[in-house]
Amino acid sequence: MDAPDRRLSLPELGLPEPKVQAASGSELEAAIPELSRLRVEVFRDFPYLYVGDPDYEARYLKSYLDTLDSLVVLVRDGEKVVGASSALPLSAEQPELRAPWQENGLDVGRVWYLAESVLLPEYRGRGLGVRFFEERERRGRELGYGVVSFCAVERSADHPRRPPGYVPLDAFWGRRGYVRRPELSARLPWQDLDEESESPKAMTFWTKELGV
Repeated sequence: MDAPDRRLSLPELGLPEPKVQAASGSELEAAIPELSRLRVEVFRDFPYLYVGDPDYEARYLKSYLDTLDSLVVLVRDGEKVVGASSALPLSAEQPELRAPWQENGLDVGRVWYLAESVLLPEYRGRGLGVRFFEERERRGRELGYGVVSFCAVERSADHPRRPPGYVPLDAFWGRRGYVRRPELSARLPWQDLDEESESPKAMTFWTKELGV
């Protein structure tokens, strides 16, 4: 979610840096209501255009409490949660995300999966997107995973909700060492803002070797 442009850092603006920390157990559980609302707000924007439900998001986030080796990184400005990023073993993800790897004869047990990142717009472009990747990759190396991966939704260049001047994050991901893998493609259902019900969306994986 980090924008590629360079803005002044918060210290340069005379403001304190948000606190970035891994959360688990009771700390994560206490943050779930606020984090659920944040996810619904951020994922309404292009390219996801997701019609979210805080109750569903809360149930989804609670699954991280029960998933071995999962990671949730929170960003707080004071006490307010303004961003978050998550990761977990791909083997613990839903079958639709495991299937492209299995169909290509690849071992999902080697893959550390970067699930989602959300960050309020006013905090983007200040290095927090890079920090999200650094924290999640560090945990993947500590756990001994050989590959780190995420998947991104595919939207057409002429999509009617594409904002003027929209810049995809492909170049940012490339600078982080990730490679787009079109042969690893999944379809996940959700309801777009202009839809009356869910429909499958094309998702393409990006991967990076962790050197473990």
